[in-house]
Amino acid sequence: MSNEKKGGFNPMQFVFRIVQGAFIGLGAVLPGISGGVLSVIFGIYKPIMELLSNPVKNFKTHVPPLIPVGIGGVIGFLGVANILSFFLEKYPDPSVCLFIGLIGGMLPSLFREAGEQGRSKGSYLSMVICMAVIFALLIGLKMFSVEVTPNFFWYLFCGFCLALSVIAPGMSFSTLLMPLGLYTPFIDGIGHFDLGVLIPGGIGALVTVICLAKAINALFDNYYSIAFHGIIGIVIAATVMIIPFSSFTVPSQCLVNVICLVVGIAAALALDKFNSRVTVE
Repeated sequence: MSNEKKGGFNPMQFVFRIVQGAFIGLGAVLPGISGGVLSVIFGIYKPIMELLSNPVKNFKTHVPPLIPVGIGGVIGFLGVANILSFFLEKYPDPSVCLFIGLIGGMLPSLFREAGEQGRSKGSYLSMVICMAVIFALLIGLKMFSVEVTPNFFWYLFCGFCLALSVIAPGMSFSTLLMPLGLYTPFIDGIGHFDLGVLIPGGIGALVTVICLAKAINALFDNYYSIAFHGIIGIVIAATVMIIPFSSFTVPSQCLVNVICLVVGIAAALALDKFNSRVTVE
């Protein structure tokens, strides 16, 4: 029952991939969450990067299984994100705790995958260095908040950050844009299909993918363990940085947060179990 027929259409797998894509779309737009982290956690980061780095060569093998992910990504980014944004505004800390639980619950499978080709001292060193760099970057962004006036150039930068949050796991574009005051106008522009936002944002994202996807894919091909452990370091640091520590000091809020964390971890473990039964390729 767990295994699909080779070469046949599997409706369960198709729906599961749409759900994965929706989560990645959500991760791309929601504050503090990284779409790239979720794509790594769901085991589809590598095929996405392989397709982006060499679309002509990998079109036939990679596009069909990634079509439902793309559909889900659009649904999550443009549709469901609006609903969850409401919860993030209304219940910010419990919502973030739910996502932290989801990411934390997937870390064991992420660590397993990172060790598929063995581990070395360099792997652990990579994890520690990447963790330290992301901590320094995100703490620095929080300390030196600078507001800018949105324009064509800054929306190009927004597109760059959006693409970076997918191809460089752990880099949440909202985390980069919020200190600059660009997150709200960029998301509003996308939600209202404002061409003054969509065109520069799209150009920035496209240029970033063209320039960086090949390099990141080559890094994985040649230094798989070191690169993957570096990503784990990024994921851990980015996740720790969004923990709402202050709300854990209030007993009633603390209880709700803990429940959300547990629900997130349970959901992640269930997703991981289901993911291991459904063939990704």
